[in-house]
Amino acid sequence: MASPCFDLLIEGGTVIDGTKAPRFDADIGIVAGRIAAIGALSGQEAAQRIDARGRIVAPGFIDAHTHDDLAVLRQPDMDFKVSQGVTTVVSGNCGISPAPLEADTPTPQPISLAVGDDSLRFASFAAYVAAMRRAPAALNVAPLLGHTTLRARCVADLQRAAMPAEIEAMRAHVQEALDAGAIGVSTGTYYPPAAAATTEEIIEVCRPLSGSGGVYATHMRDEQDAVLQSLDETFRIGRELGVPVVVSHHKVTGTANWGRSVETLARIGAAMQCQCVALDCYPYTAGSTMLHNDPVRLQGRVLIAHSEPQPKMAGRELDDIAREWGCDKLEAVRRLQPASAIYFMMDEADVQRILAYEHTMIGSDGIPLGERPHPRLWGTFPRVLGHYSRTLNLFPLETAVWKMTGLTARNFGLEGRGTLAEGAAADIVVFDADSVIDTATYDDPQRAAAGIEQVLVAGVPVWQQGRPTGARPGQVLRRRTAPQP
Repeated sequence: MASPCFDLLIEGGTVIDGTKAPRFDADIGIVAGRIAAIGALSGQEAAQRIDARGRIVAPGFIDAHTHDDLAVLRQPDMDFKVSQGVTTVVSGNCGISPAPLEADTPTPQPISLAVGDDSLRFASFAAYVAAMRRAPAALNVAPLLGHTTLRARCVADLQRAAMPAEIEAMRAHVQEALDAGAIGVSTGTYYPPAAAATTEEIIEVCRPLSGSGGVYATHMRDEQDAVLQSLDETFRIGRELGVPVVVSHHKVTGTANWGRSVETLARIGAAMQCQCVALDCYPYTAGSTMLHNDPVRLQGRVLIAHSEPQPKMAGRELDDIAREWGCDKLEAVRRLQPASAIYFMMDEADVQRILAYEHTMIGSDGIPLGERPHPRLWGTFPRVLGHYSRTLNLFPLETAVWKMTGLTARNFGLEGRGTLAEGAAADIVVFDADSVIDTATYDDPQRAAAGIEQVLVAGVPVWQQGRPTGARPGQVLRRRTAPQP
């Protein structure tokens, strides 16, 4: 008996291919984890079939900004991502990665939020990559190396700039990580462990990026009053190294800065004329990170997401906790640490302006920790599709899909991902354009989205009928190497 023509055939769907091109009706045939054919294929033989009539068939979404570094090992079904249609996560952001860390390496916040206990530490990036390959997750991982982690490993005093020998040690780790498969380096100079790093330190540590094809991604020093200066520093680092830069979760925070996205996007657009610059954002007016002890960063509404010594305080507002305890906010923060929080700090008009900007990718920036995470962990991508594209008509559905697929794959050098084309990896999502929407809220954040019906990674279903399948076909993705002179 002849073998089937296709391993799997997706029939009758409307294809949005991740290039911003208009949608079209077609079937998709998959063989050995790749797209073998796109067209009128309904008469062909197939081992499995998916009926996609009345549904959109799109490339699997690529989350441009995550902190899923250890979640892919601890929670390999990754239901909070595959339920959104995400098939690839870019990890190691904001300067934080789980390698290289030795048993005695200090892990001050925010490193501790991503690393947690000492049960999963990796002395080299190669060891971390090997662990992910030994125990694959449901989705793919494109890992960055974190500069803050390097400082914790190599710099004796985090309150000062690195000394020449420390820079040399960090640079060696960057080369090791790139050789092992890191797609670039991230920084988080906004945070205390890296705030003392000078621009020159970052440039010298990241020298191995030059010519490697890797990217430089950054949670900038300041997203408030000095946001323009921070952008200029980011662009300078990219120029000095000759590498693409990614401005992580771009925003302008603090009421005094609301509306300044007009200025920041103009500055980004000008930089794009002379160097490779990319940016991502998440579709919410609140962010989430470590619980700060700086009064300036505690202004406005602060919601506790996770507290190790006070787990029952998750979901409570900091002001209410301080009032209940009869103390000021700083004392309440001290009692709650280590902890993470949700900060309501952005204006909706800025969020929409940045989302609608032609070059903006989509990244969730969720922290998979505790029972009350930011709802972006579960809701980012369906929120863009449903609320911002369908309801608010901020951009067409084809543009929304491109912002989370083809654009992201291009910016991070992920070849064979992000578009539906013959020969591309069969990372695919099937969704209902009329009903797709986020359902996660700040009060009930761990809720799967509506309207995401099928998610395939390498042609293998990982989400269907509203639940993970248990399949774990994910890979560690390598970056596109730089062209040789």
